[in-house]
Amino acid sequence: MSERYEEAAPLHESAALELELAAHCRTTATHFRDGNVPRAAAHAWAALGHLREAEAALEAQAREHARRSTP
Repeated sequence: MSERYEEAAPLHESAALELELAAHCRTTATHFRDGNVPRAAAHAWAALGHLREAEAALEAQAREHARRSTP
């Protein structure tokens, strides 16, 4: 496997893990239904944080791809 592919794979694995952790959204919904707004808000922020981490990993890969592309 090429070295570049080997460098790209962990970025995508990291993004996938973060997106799986964004399941905090389900917990958020449950807490809102139960009227537990503080816990719902905490889980909502956690979900957003995981989404941002996934986005950062994918953005790193996109930037690397852009650096290597030819016009």
